[in-house]
Parts: sequence; C-alpha cells; structure tokens
Amino acid sequence: MDLHFGDSKPTDEERAAVDALLGPPESSWEGADRSDADLRWARGGREARDRRDLLLPGLHAINDRIGWISEGALGYLCRRLTVPPAEAYGVATFYAMFSVRPRPATVLHVCTDLACTAAGASALCAGVEAGLGPDVHVERSPCLGLCERAPAALAIRAGEPVRTAVAAPATAKTAVLAATAPDSAPEEPSAAMAVPQAGQDGLVLLKRIGVVDPSSLDDYRAHGGYTALRHAFGLGPAGVIREVTDSGLVGRGGAAFPTGRKWQATASQPDHPHYLVCNADESEPGTFKDRVLMEGDPYSLVEAMTIAAYAIGAHRGFVYLRGEYPRAARRLQHAVDQARARGFLGDDVLGQGFAFDIEIRRGAGAYICGEETALFNSIEGYRGEPRSKPPFPVEKGLFGKPTVENNVETLVNVLPILTMGAPAYAAIGTGRSTGPKLFCVSGSVARPGVYELPFGATLGELLELAGVRENLRAVLLGGAAGGFVRPDELGIPLTFEGTREAGTTLGSGVVMAFDDTVPLPQLLLRIAQFFRDESCGQCVPCRVGTVRQEEALHRIVAGTGADAAGDVVLLREVGRAMRDASICGLGQTAWNAVESAIDRLGAYE
Repeated sequence: MDLHFGDSKPTDEERAAVDALLGPPESSWEGADRSDADLRWARGGREARDRRDLLLPGLHAINDRIGWISEGALGYLCRRLTVPPAEAYGVATFYAMFSVRPRPATVLHVCTDLACTAAGASALCAGVEAGLGPDVHVERSPCLGLCERAPAALAIRAGEPVRTAVAAPATAKTAVLAATAPDSAPEEPSAAMAVPQAGQDGLVLLKRIGVVDPSSLDDYRAHGGYTALRHAFGLGPAGVIREVTDSGLVGRGGAAFPTGRKWQATASQPDHPHYLVCNADESEPGTFKDRVLMEGDPYSLVEAMTIAAYAIGAHRGFVYLRGEYPRAARRLQHAVDQARARGFLGDDVLGQGFAFDIEIRRGAGAYICGEETALFNSIEGYRGEPRSKPPFPVEKGLFGKPTVENNVETLVNVLPILTMGAPAYAAIGTGRSTGPKLFCVSGSVARPGVYELPFGATLGELLELAGVRENLRAVLLGGAAGGFVRPDELGIPLTFEGTREAGTTLGSGVVMAFDDTVPLPQLLLRIAQFFRDESCGQCVPCRVGTVRQEEALHRIVAGTGADAAGDVVLLREVGRAMRDASICGLGQTAWNAVESAIDRLGAYE
C-alpha cells in the first residue's frame, strides 16, 4: 500500500530550501511551472536511482529552513528525486531530529542521558520548560556528546541560515538564553578545554589540540601536518597497508577488527569504484572523543582519510557526522574546503596523479546508524536499518561497492604510524593492543574530558588522572552497551584483552564514574529506555526484547511487581534472546549493562 499526500503544495520557502540543494527543477515532472518546462520527460532508471542518496540532505535542507517537514515539502522533494512518497515518509520519521508534524522553528534539545542525568538533567528540564513559552519546542534528548560539560543543551533555530547554540554545563537560565537568543549565547569553550592533558609532552593523537589553530591549514602544516601523506605517496598503496598491518592497529569503535586486514580486503576487490566512509556518528552515551578531534584538529582527519583512500584505491570519501555536532560540522567543512582549494584534495592531490575528495553527510539522530551497514543505508537515502551479513562491506558496502568504514579515532591513528614507523608505533601499548588510546571520562570526577594513554594503563591510573571523587559506587566501561565494574576492580588493564578477561568490555573508550549519590536503579532504567528508543525495530528479538526489558525494570523500580526476583529471571531470559538472535550489535549488547549491574553490583539485592 502506497502513501499519497493528496494535493498539499510546498510553500515558497520549502521550494527554495530544496532548490538550494538540488538546483532549479528542469521539467514540470520535477515541479517546475509548465510555462517554463515540459511535462513530457522525466529522469528515470539509473539517473533517478543515482539521486536517491540526496534524500537525507534534502530532508535536512527543509528541516533546517522551516523547522519541520510538511506533506507539501516532502512531496516536492520526492518529485525532485523520483522517490516514492511512502519511502521518503519512512525515512523522515526514522530520525529523531526531524519532525513531520508542525512545531516551532526553535527546538531545544536537553540531554537526559547518563552523564547528564547524574548531573541533574531532570531539574534542568523542569526549569527550562517553566521558563520557555510556546515558541520553543523542548526535546528530551539522548546523549549530545557533551558529557565533559554535563548537563548539556543544544538549541537549533530554523531559518536561512540555521542557527545553533550550546549551553554546557547548562542552567535553566543559560539554556533558555540559548533557545531564545542563540546569537547572543556565550561562545562554546575551545576543544582544548575538553582535553585536560592539552599541551603536555608525549601526546600522540592529541598533541595538536589546543596548540594549533583548527581553522588554519598553514598552522597545521607547521606542526607536522601532511608529513604522513607525503610518506604514504613514497611507500605506495601496498606499502601503506603493510605499515598499518605491521603496526597492529585495530578499530577503535569497539569491534577491534584489524585495520590493515580490512584495507587489504577492500583494495584487492576487482569491483570498482571503492569507497571510504568515516563513521563520525559517535552516539554511544558517554562518547565525545571524535567530536574533540574534529573540533580541535580537523585537518588530521582530512589527511588520514586521504591516506586511507590512497591505500584502498578510493576516489570518493564520506564523513557521516552526527547531526548534534554543529561546530564539528563547520570546522570539518572548512578544513575540507581549504584542503581542496590548496591541492590537498581534488583531481590531483599534491601533484601525485591521485584524485580524492570528501563529502560530509549529516546524520539526524539515530544511534543505530553507528552500525556500518545501517550507516550505508542512511547515506543511500533509505531507513538506517542494518543489513544482514554476508556479504561484508569490503565486498559490497556503500552503493553495493567495496567499502572501508573506520571511525575518526582509528583513522587519525594512521598519521603517527606513517610518521614514526610501524615498529615504533607497535612498541606503544601491549603486544596485543598496540598504540595510544583515547578515553572519554565523565561523571563523578573532578576533571572530566578526553584522555590519551597507552594501552595497558589501568582503570585506576586513568581515574586518578581525572580526579575520581570519594564514595565511588561503580564505573561504567564502554557506555550503555558496555558493563559496570566495582570500585575494587580498578586494577583492570585498559586493553581489549584485559577487559575481556575481566568479564567486561573496553568498547569505544567510555569511562563513566558514579558515586553513591547516583541512584543505580534509575540509571539502569535510563539505559533500558535508551535502547528501546533507539532500536530500529527490524528484528523481533530487539524490537520486543528492549520493550520487555524496560517494562521489567519499571516494575522493579516502582515496586509494583509481585516478584522482583521473577523479573530478574525474566530479564536474563530476554537478555539472552536479544544477545543470541538480534541482527546487529544494538540488540546484542542491550542487556550488557543491566546484566553486569545485577551480577557485579548486586543492583536489586
């Protein structure tokens, strides 16, 4: 059954928003006036399919200009792209940052996730809602990636241009100011404020944060920028892959797959073109390291992506960036534009005969799009639902072609590998977990932020750097998809193998400390709510299991269940079903934190 929007027409503003992205319509079929063009022809076949990937940018264009997506606007965008309205409606309603119902032009996203909940998000929401009128829509949001400055709020005012303002750490007064006068809100602190180690000797990945001007390509080059790319051209593609392989670099997003093997598998595929995708959609609650890198050292990502593309034979790369990161988007777009203007991107990079360019695609609030195949679907203009594997992305990824997908931290690690050499890089850390690692520390600590330590440092050493507070109750490793550890387990080595042996996970490097003032049952309930909200609903174990998990935790917290012990048994059964049968990592890990809280912390004893 198709979905028809009837006779709804776009407003002039809505048409202008779409036309600014796609250009003026070329025929009446695409929405032009009959006096200007002919209705007798339309794009079709391959030409129409090749434009489908502009659906998400088109939805952003309307939402940014108007504040919501009307039936008329969606219908006009569908006509321009030859996309069935039912499919476009399914895409538009998939993302939390879009609305297909009328709402005010200004939306204030108030984070209610783990770090912000512990920092008083509930009181902040109450104060904000009391201080704002009907001209602002208040949205209780999952993690905004500002955990080092919790509690946080992000205001977005639609218009031409769209305006944004961040209040973090937020009070009701500063959040209201951000929403009502975004141009007058205080400027965000520099990225260096999120790096307590900024400027210290010995840093590898964070060495330029707070030292270089993130807007200046010349400053970046004066501090070693583009040295690694010149080394790469000297080594050749095979030599670059060999160095990355010998370094022992593995993915920093949590899966820890060897990066060199992924690159080699893609480079060897006979099917072309090859694509490179940078996953900058770090939506795991408690994670903000990629934001800090993109805001404080954006050219490093541009250079690292150019090296990766050269190694795998890709000529086009995409950065899939969180929609909740407006400053990172501006900084990175500026870096891409400057690199292109100066010959570091384009048809002939540094005169080496290698063509490569980068396009930034904004996400729109969907945790599931951190999964690589869901991310590909999102870029292609479909709902961000995971694909079944095999085939794997190295064979059929973005647009059905061989694709390498790495996150920001993984890619940035390539620069020191090429500048210092694989043996020197591998000497950092441990034998099985090589190199430096970034950790996002937040919660009950005196100095929250991004920390760089070699693999092998202990959890206690990291928390000592961050100034852990007294009366520590628990530490969450790996974010909502991770697990809790007790205060007497701070000797756990921060390596992939060390955390596995301890029965927990390192994940993407989230370390959230909670003292005894934080109610653990409420925290677990918030985690369950997060997974229920973020499940894409494609598979039954996750779609039903996340709801049943939340229901059981609600009963336990409220004390309305007849038998709390029976609900714990139910939680275990549901958790095992999700872990064993869910299509992707969201459902497979949705039970981890709750399980660890029950078994390690005695949460409901």
